[in-house]
Amino acid sequence: MGETGNEQQGHWLTLESAASGGPWGCRIDSVGVKLPAKRLTSKDLMSKTSHKTHIQLERLTGIHERHVVGPGENSLTLATGAARDCLSHSRHQASDIEMLISTSITRSKGEFAQSFEPSLSLAIKQAIGATQAVNFDISNACAGMLTGVFLLQDFVARGEISCGMVVSGEYISHLSWNAARQIRSLFSKQLASLTLGDAGAAVIVERAPSGTGIDVIGFTTLAEHSRLCLAFPSTQGPGAQMYTRSRKLQRVAVDDMAPLVAEAIGEAGISLADIDYLIPHQTSARAIRAGTREFAQRLGAKPKHMVINLEEYGNTSSTTLFLALHKYLEEQRIQKGDRVMLLALASGIEIGMAIFTIDSLVDGYGHTH
Repeated sequence: MGETGNEQQGHWLTLESAASGGPWGCRIDSVGVKLPAKRLTSKDLMSKTSHKTHIQLERLTGIHERHVVGPGENSLTLATGAARDCLSHSRHQASDIEMLISTSITRSKGEFAQSFEPSLSLAIKQAIGATQAVNFDISNACAGMLTGVFLLQDFVARGEISCGMVVSGEYISHLSWNAARQIRSLFSKQLASLTLGDAGAAVIVERAPSGTGIDVIGFTTLAEHSRLCLAFPSTQGPGAQMYTRSRKLQRVAVDDMAPLVAEAIGEAGISLADIDYLIPHQTSARAIRAGTREFAQRLGAKPKHMVINLEEYGNTSSTTLFLALHKYLEEQRIQKGDRVMLLALASGIEIGMAIFTIDSLVDGYGHTH
């Protein structure tokens, strides 16, 4: 955990080692999403900047539009809506949820104020009727939801629970509005804030027969790069403002992620070419494609499909991976037997990965249910 560069070693957890207390695997049962109805195009956002920047945001990032909250919407409403949608795709009822983890960065129950006590997870479980669930909040930047899945699969594999939910509601568009008030050029450290959109996502994980479901899941932290992305209360308007050294962050991520990907697929006993769908954190189309080329060169293989869905959603922080997975399930692109890899990248820097094989997950999508 303390090395740097290509010597960096991940801390991957396989279900074989996690399940020493019981003969269980863990799989994803369902995924749910809640999107605000209001949409904001990159063109409209850039028309509202205080300074003439000449930044061609859509061309630079690949983002045409993103969903943004309207009146009465916030972290809680997005998270609760996603949790309900997740249950609508599941064979489980709210009463089956034994543990509920809220993982969003933002925790607004009103317009801008962030609420930490009582916890957001408590409000969500009460709203959906999961009253018997143990609940708590965690935050791990954009890797939050995958971190929640990492924790739940350990509880499941050890036999402590059989069903749990991870949920996140990210209301982060205020970062974009505050950046628009200040940004002057392409080299601004607030450029990444212009890519953000709002969304809620939820995922239910459940006990599965040993040897099925999630093959490998784990995280590593590169703390020496923790100051490459920082956020503070805004000095310009309500909400927050974020400063990101985007180019340096991308270079570091590619340099350190390639050997970690190799380690993760090695744990799974496969090649990168065996991955049917690689779903990375959605930052910009250009950065994702550049990273894919780098992986292919370094590892001598590439996944069959690289998922990029930010054209219509932007970067929705901790919800991005499951927003993309949900979209591909609804469009019936992902089929039973497909192997999926989720790749989280969060400021910190935190890198998380999960590899799993699709089974009954597809049954609840692509038709009226």
